[in-house]
Amino acid sequence: MRVPKHVGLGLHAPTEPTGEVERARWAEQQGFHSVWLTDGGGKLDALTLAAAVATQTSRVRICTGIVPVYTRPPAVFATTALALSHLAPGRFVLGLGASSHAMIEGWYGTPFVKPRTRVKETVLLVRRMLAGEKIESFQGETLSTRGFKLATAPSGPVPIYMAALRPRMLELAGEIADGVVLNLVPVEALPRVLEHIDVGAMRSGRRVEDLEIAMLLNTYVTRQPEKTLAQMRQVAVNYFSTPVYNKFLEWSGRPREAERIREGFREKDREKTMGALDDTFVDSLCALGSAERCRERVRAFHKAGLTTPIIVAATSDHDEYLATIEAFTPAAMASGA
Repeated sequence: MRVPKHVGLGLHAPTEPTGEVERARWAEQQGFHSVWLTDGGGKLDALTLAAAVATQTSRVRICTGIVPVYTRPPAVFATTALALSHLAPGRFVLGLGASSHAMIEGWYGTPFVKPRTRVKETVLLVRRMLAGEKIESFQGETLSTRGFKLATAPSGPVPIYMAALRPRMLELAGEIADGVVLNLVPVEALPRVLEHIDVGAMRSGRRVEDLEIAMLLNTYVTRQPEKTLAQMRQVAVNYFSTPVYNKFLEWSGRPREAERIREGFREKDREKTMGALDDTFVDSLCALGSAERCRERVRAFHKAGLTTPIIVAATSDHDEYLATIEAFTPAAMASGA
């Protein structure tokens, strides 16, 4: 079954600490199909915020994209998903992923060990728990649990999505997840990414078209493209300086850029690091410019096979933030206004 294409809205309010709930209500009123909550970076906790959004909305899907698996044991993910399934029946999607060394080891002080295995074991255990199974005993490579069972059943199925970047994780996501969440994938690399998801999907009797493929897309409706491109370059370099994303940059066809970023950080040479990515490539990682140019970028991702571009209004300027999210309401997308 081919999944319909949509545009999701990433919840990020630059000036109001709890403005995400208000934005979620607005998104529902405007007809957005889904809202997405990220975790980390010192922002409001995604799962706590999801509960708040659930009580203030009635139709829009509420998706985490993503929560790192290292932050909670599977039983806690399961009980949280259970609660959210009753607060938002049929509307909650649990997005899980490995995250990065910088966040897990640096911020949280937790060893970033065997990320692919940790994600796999977490997803499979949470799914068994949500299905009502009592886990008599599980001893995996990264996790163990014994005797856990949910006290009540979820209100309905809770889809589990996986974040993925490179072949083995992409194929695992295609095999065991209900959907995939991507980040910083340029249009030209998307077919290669989708091929690996399809390889995994075929292992479980499906195809990539049967899965929702979502991607966080930094989006800037702006009248200052040069200044904004510099901001996006900083975002990209921050990501690609971490081992996980640096390896993805190399795999996706940019080995020289990946090596230059590594060299720049080793040598503490900011100019070399920031100059590693040319303007064209930085621009390809986001949607930036006029409202119509940004919408065209989103349409290009849809055409390339992405199911759900997630509009992340990444600016800190309040007026640009509003212009960005308003450019992607279903009415604006349909009219091009």
